[in-house]
Amino acid sequence: MSTANTMRMILNPYQKAKIALATMKNDKTFVELAGEFQVHPSQLSEWKKVLEKFAYRLFSPNSKSKEEQRIAELERMIGQREAEIEWLKKISHS
Repeated sequence: MSTANTMRMILNPYQKAKIALATMKNDKTFVELAGEFQVHPSQLSEWKKVLEKFAYRLFSPNSKSKEEQRIAELERMIGQREAEIEWLKKISHS
């Protein structure tokens, strides 16, 4: 098996948004855009779906700041982990 000496490009949220917006123009195919931005076509499709699903939040009067969103997400994750820990404790004592 040969090993490819390729580095995975890491894109910041601004770059991802720019690329997702390019998919919305419909002036190039996903394959053309994938070549231009060095991103797999399926990734382009995923980013376009995310943009279509959540773009309305930009105009929502109740939108939270990035920090508030991150805190809410972390609190949700902590709650989920606590529930998993309790469940594991219960089944380990059975």
